[in-house]
Amino acid sequence: MNKTYRSTFYIKEMDCPSEENLIRMKLQDTASVYGLDFDIPGRKLVVTHDGDIDHIAGALASLNLGSELQSTEESTEINREEDPVRQRKVLWTVLIVNFMFFLIEMSTGIISRSMGLAADSLDMLADALVYGMSLLAVGAAAARKKRVALISGYLQILLAIAGLAEVIRRFLRLEIMPAFETMIVVSLLALIANSFCLWLLQRTRSNEAHIRASIIFSANDVIINIGVIIAALLVWQLQSNIPDLVIGIIVFLIVIRGAFRILQLAK
Repeated sequence: MNKTYRSTFYIKEMDCPSEENLIRMKLQDTASVYGLDFDIPGRKLVVTHDGDIDHIAGALASLNLGSELQSTEESTEINREEDPVRQRKVLWTVLIVNFMFFLIEMSTGIISRSMGLAADSLDMLADALVYGMSLLAVGAAAARKKRVALISGYLQILLAIAGLAEVIRRFLRLEIMPAFETMIVVSLLALIANSFCLWLLQRTRSNEAHIRASIIFSANDVIINIGVIIAALLVWQLQSNIPDLVIGIIVFLIVIRGAFRILQLAK
């Protein structure tokens, strides 16, 4: 009988569900891997496995997330992951809320001429796609998971590039002023929605990695919502669209960064 080991990796760039899904899908077909235990806040991953760790370390290194093997020790227990069925209802709720606010923020962003709202709507879409991938990945074949990742990643990149192009156009036409009142009202509603999602996820009191990662993702969304509200107040005080364009650029770049990482799932 093969010996069982627990190897701990420090993964520098692992800070949201995108990286967690990336790692899960990379290692899902590795027969020697029995379980994955993610510590997103600590950026650590414990792999329960048998055999040589070199193959697993090489697979993680290929993701370019800054993985570093910290320790390997023999284990008498096989750490098998929890059945995710009981968390599906929460994940579906969070997905629906995020997708609804993608539609609301995109439409009001266009109407109010706010790039901050438009960019935040894409961040909401990115969240919904990540949660959707988590749900679709359960019990699915590897090929299906990769197709979902490919479509999601390219869609986010195309939308974010279009948004950045519009930001550049507006920098050249500074007379385009967003409706700061709409920015504040919609961002406050999005803040409430994301806070609700955060509360809902925390209420599960689950130690499962997907839930812990989703909590961090929702917390980041709350910060972005606050950033858009601050930008709206600055638009009002300064009578300039520059704060709106700056927050738009920041969020668009966040979306593009996440999209490129999701595309790695298709490799």
